[in-house]
Amino acid sequence: MRLRLYNTLHGRKEPFVPLTPGKVGMYVCGVTVYDYCHIGHARANIVFDIVYRYLRFSGYDVNYVRNYTDVDDKIIKRANERGIDSRDLAEEFIRAFDEDMAALGLDLPTMQPKATEHIPHIISIVEKLIARGMAYPADGDVYFAVEKFPSYLKLSKRNIDEMRAGARIAPGEQKRNPMDFALWKAAKPGEPSWESPWGPGRPGWHIECSAMSMEYLGETFDIHGGGKDLVFPHHENEIAQSEGASGQPFVKYWLHNGFVNVNQEKMSKSLGNFFTIRDILKTYDPEVVRFFILTAHYRSPIDFSDQNLEDARSGLTRFYEALKNADEILARNPLPQQVPCPTLTDDEREIFDKVEALEDRFVEAMDDDFNTALAIGHLFDAVRTLNRLMAANRFDECPLSLAVLKDGRSKLLRLGAVLGLFVTEPAAWLARSQSEGLAQTGVAPEEIEALIAERQQARKDRNFARADEIRDELVAKGIELLDSKDGTSWKVK
Repeated sequence: MRLRLYNTLHGRKEPFVPLTPGKVGMYVCGVTVYDYCHIGHARANIVFDIVYRYLRFSGYDVNYVRNYTDVDDKIIKRANERGIDSRDLAEEFIRAFDEDMAALGLDLPTMQPKATEHIPHIISIVEKLIARGMAYPADGDVYFAVEKFPSYLKLSKRNIDEMRAGARIAPGEQKRNPMDFALWKAAKPGEPSWESPWGPGRPGWHIECSAMSMEYLGETFDIHGGGKDLVFPHHENEIAQSEGASGQPFVKYWLHNGFVNVNQEKMSKSLGNFFTIRDILKTYDPEVVRFFILTAHYRSPIDFSDQNLEDARSGLTRFYEALKNADEILARNPLPQQVPCPTLTDDEREIFDKVEALEDRFVEAMDDDFNTALAIGHLFDAVRTLNRLMAANRFDECPLSLAVLKDGRSKLLRLGAVLGLFVTEPAAWLARSQSEGLAQTGVAPEEIEALIAERQQARKDRNFARADEIRDELVAKGIELLDSKDGTSWKVK
């Protein structure tokens, strides 16, 4: 199946056909750098990191541009509150953003431009819009004239008459129409400003992204992405001003990720359920956060909660346990030159077929609008399949099983890498996860070992009721006991 994308512009899935065969131009709106990033930023950036990775995996040469908005009302307000220069504040949070994204394992985009580095281009676009009658200056400000762009709201599908009825002109604004929006803002005391044909001032938010995307990708490019909250007004206004200035279609495919709720409520500082990425990474491994986000389709809402993150940790642990077990078996059993298998059981034939088909199933899921949830489901199925193969333990009798195990392990790692997963050495990840999970239970390792010793003694004394009580007590605390011929070990559930 050819790659299909859900295009917000048309409200349907469409075959992906880039403007230039083999090449993709992609722009994603970055952050306004005035504070630390939260879990919503993590989702948006992980989603488009996956889009970037999968397009490259599919053979495309991708030019991925993600900007920094480093001049904005929020930045100026925060800088004034702290009594520092707005440029210093912006640089501080650009560094913080870069650190957070690196911690989450994101690949670097091709370009990461800053709005303040593109003022001449911004001014040039505004001049074109004025010359074409699409914008007008007013006392040092410049506004886009919405009524001059007949297809305004084609992305968000909103009703222009209803919106016009509810719109108001704020005090100090010189708009002709309450729906018009600022392209250029006249300088105010204490604000950063640049010289322009309309006097000193600074760009509006929307025009910055138009300038940066067209600078590096051209007047028309393939993919524009961002959070669902950006559809209106930001992306709607980008379309209007970009197409108004160039006379060309702006973007072919618009992609938007869904919202993040916290414990089934909208995230809000006022509700006390606002979590920065840094807060979360104090408790959870970055790969757990990535895995949690990818277990939902990118367009669906996702509910952030401790329980869901614990479930993600548990799921990821299953992968790393299988990889560790496979590594140990392959280390003990070098693959012979010839891998015949005189007789295959029906179970082995099914296992071999599933391992063979894994990549095709993964690609089919990802080609369906980057369905990471389904793709991960196929990887889970592969882990169950490999676990069956390892449990059968027929590697001496059937060396082909060893070759299939090696192939399955390699495919898990290669396909996992497309999702930014399974990038840590399994034993190291499991040890770290065990430690983090143990901290969540509040149970000390010494307490667990003491209870295991008591249970072993109870079993020797044939006091099986007490042995079962100890197991149940540990399970209630989130600790699972693993009995084997070599003794009893434990892990965090």
